[in-house]
Amino acid sequence: MIYHQVKPHPDLADFIDAFWTAEGAGKPCDKEIILPDGCVDLIFNLREDCKTDHGTLTMHSQKTYLVGTMTTFKETFLNASNKLVGIRFKPAAFSSFYQYAPLHEITDKTIEFESSISPDIHKIEQSFVSYLNTFFLNRLGKPKHNLAAVVKDIQTANGQIGIGTLAKRNYTTIRQLERNFKKHIGISPKEFANIVRFKAALSRIKHNKQQQSLLDIAFDCGYYDHAHLTNEIKRYSGIAPSHF
Repeated sequence: MIYHQVKPHPDLADFIDAFWTAEGAGKPCDKEIILPDGCVDLIFNLREDCKTDHGTLTMHSQKTYLVGTMTTFKETFLNASNKLVGIRFKPAAFSSFYQYAPLHEITDKTIEFESSISPDIHKIEQSFVSYLNTFFLNRLGKPKHNLAAVVKDIQTANGQIGIGTLAKRNYTTIRQLERNFKKHIGISPKEFANIVRFKAALSRIKHNKQQQSLLDIAFDCGYYDHAHLTNEIKRYSGIAPSHF
């Protein structure tokens, strides 16, 4: 797969992580493993139909899809005739552009997105970065929650922070925090923290310049032991740590 991403306009940087493209690399079929990251994506299929969600869902040509927050990996299949363009919204940022159903209703799902509120797929084909910047700058509204600071706290702690601590630090209750996370991110704050911790651990494994053991990485990242780390890596990626 040929993957490329571009940062959005600076005024969108707090809300959109990246615009991206993905194309098949000429093989009969590339299987790509997509890992959970706590984000919601809009995906535009510019060319031929392709399969996603472990091959169970067809993304039809010239259609737009909303991918809910993932709690495990997904497999997408691309060949040389496929091209996808995507928008990866930062956690809790989707509601700054759309009044939509609570996002927990689409967690781990890929659904067709309404064309009436979607960017024009034909304009995306012509000049996707400048067009998407303009489109979302025009849609940007005030945040309907105060989750940005909570998300930042979790990310700064690499997921190693208690939900009670988060609630107190951000002057809210655990119950309210749970409600807002499910509505605006799609998962609980604990699940979000677990995904952030998984990403931090996976980065340590991939860039292990100090040749740390998996046990040391497990302890540093807040896991009980080697087995706990291995099980979490497998749960989120489908792959054992030794294969990274």
